[in-house]
Amino acid sequence: MVSRGDGARQRMLTAALGVLDESGLAGFTMEAVARRAGASKATLYRRWPTTGALLVDAMDTTFRPLPTPDTGSVVSDATEILTAFVTLLERTPFPRLLAAFIDAAERDPALSKLHTDLTSRRREPMLVVLARGRERGEIGPDTDPELTTDLLTSPFFYRHFVAHRPIPRGMVAEVVERVLSPKT
Repeated sequence: MVSRGDGARQRMLTAALGVLDESGLAGFTMEAVARRAGASKATLYRRWPTTGALLVDAMDTTFRPLPTPDTGSVVSDATEILTAFVTLLERTPFPRLLAAFIDAAERDPALSKLHTDLTSRRREPMLVVLARGRERGEIGPDTDPELTTDLLTSPFFYRHFVAHRPIPRGMVAEVVERVLSPKT
């Protein structure tokens, strides 16, 4: 059961993300969040001493890592994670919020640390999948899981955030095939 305090906290965090999504970092103020949440600024300041602290909590609470599949196949598991990631990029406000958050993290050391922590947590499911694949002999024992995670996820970040191009159907399968297929 959600307590009244937990419900109010979640309402304020949701309002914070809504303000960030609509107004960007420049419009992300305690006043704007309070107005959107139907709360007073004093209520917000009791929970979060700064806008940075509110932003950190909102991003941390809202964007949890994707589930870690365990189908018994590294290819299937990686495909499942990347398909969920593409859905997150294409069908949620996550990309706009992440872009604003990255911008803020460039200026604020506390946000930078949180961004590093959040990124590490978001990478964890793929790292687990790759470790299982190594244990089962599906990928080489010398495979660097960090680099392989970069190789699997980067094309989707690039397409969406840099090139502003759609992610074609079949791209997940092609990336997984090129990165994880045994080299002959």
